[in-house]
Amino acid sequence: MIDTRPLFRIALTVPSVIDLGATPLGTRKIANVSGGSFEGERLRGSVVPAPGGDWILARPDGAMILDVRLLLKTDDDQLIYMSYRGVRHGPPDIMARLNRGEAVEPGSYYFKIQPVFETASPRYDWLNRVMAIGNGQRLPSGPVYDVFEVL
Repeated sequence: MIDTRPLFRIALTVPSVIDLGATPLGTRKIANVSGGSFEGERLRGSVVPAPGGDWILARPDGAMILDVRLLLKTDDDQLIYMSYRGVRHGPPDIMARLNRGEAVEPGSYYFKIQPVFETASPRYDWLNRVMAIGNGQRLPSGPVYDVFEVL
């Protein structure tokens, strides 16, 4: 059993996705993250509009591999770099609905992330030593994640 405690919920705004097409590794897409917000018991704030993005690889087996880099700004003006790898997959009909921007029940597909944090802020220095995991769901406006600290 792995013990966790909630760290925050983060919602990202993704207005555009560029499709690079089929590469030797799969179909590559790059999503612009234009903002968002996060809120938890120990920290809250906004996602800085730039730089930020998701370098998505849609593999031939149907899994989408996420490679995301974000800059978070806390409500007390501290900066935190957050990056994560993730995996999203599910039944082809569910994934097709997600790709069309339709609302889909979060439990009908797999969507997990492994965030890592980096900051120079003394107040949030503890994040530099946290292992985290998260559950995601894809809304038409962008992904939403519940992020947990592994204890």
